Amino acid sequence: MLDYSALSALSAVVREGSFERAARALNVTPSAISQRIRLLEERIGCALVVRDQPCRATETGRRLCQHVDRVRLLEQELEGAVPTLAPEGIARVPLPVAVNADSLATWFAPAVAQFAASAPVLMEISVDDQDHTAEWLRSGAVLGAVTGSSRAAAGCNSRPLGSMRYLPVASPQFMARHFADGVGAGSLACAPSLAFNAKDELQTQWAQRLCHRHVELPRHILPSSQAFVTATLSGMGWGLHPQALIAPHLKDGSLVELVPKTPLDVALHWQHARAASALLDGLTRQLVAAARRALLPH
Repeated sequence: MLDYSALSALSAVVREGSFERAARALNVTPSAISQRIRLLEERIGCALVVRDQPCRATETGRRLCQHVDRVRLLEQELEGAVPTLAPEGIARVPLPVAVNADSLATWFAPAVAQFAASAPVLMEISVDDQDHTAEWLRSGAVLGAVTGSSRAAAGCNSRPLGSMRYLPVASPQFMARHFADGVGAGSLACAPSLAFNAKDELQTQWAQRLCHRHVELPRHILPSSQAFVTATLSGMGWGLHPQALIAPHLKDGSLVELVPKTPLDVALHWQHARAASALLDGLTRQLVAAARRALLPH
């Protein structure tokens, strides 16, 4: 049998980032946290925590943290069915999920806020590119993820959400400076583009589809959807933006499309752990409904 006090200590260290903060969260001493994790590592037979700044879980440690998250969800439901088991006050359980930044900046945050307003949860939201959020799910770091992959990870279910439409845009001044002679492989190879991070391939995908060959794009890195819009408005570079996020700027002419009628539609899916949890099911229903209102049908 697993020692759940030790598993709670492991989860707290990973969530809080240090043994000291984990000890404060659990109202014990740092030495107690250290001893519990040491005994658990001896029981499992491998390291569970990378003792760094901040501390992070090993692959096995992440899977154990996911197990703890599932158990907490089930315990919360049991306490709802058997009130005498519930502690005093509202018992909120962590619910870790991963999402791409553009979904978070548009339809996802309002949906999660509405869910969390009535559910006994503490949302823990991690942000990554939609082509990589599934890795968070496979590693056990989260219980659900908005991802670009329809193929369900092991032990998970997958639901189609719809497609997010991206438009390639720039400021009129940027267009006049860099694309006066048109948008093609040559001008795209010289004009600065914007990317969310090193994993962001949207601009490259769009350029390749337009030019029918790979184009090496110079790019600025801006890991924020809002900063992405601000930088584009100021003429720092061109980039692909969710249509819903830039609609007002297209309407007033502060942003224009590089090539009209060349959108890039990105299909999104919701994958979640196949756990018998009413809370996770409730979040799934909320997200699917919100996505249907905000995204294009597949």
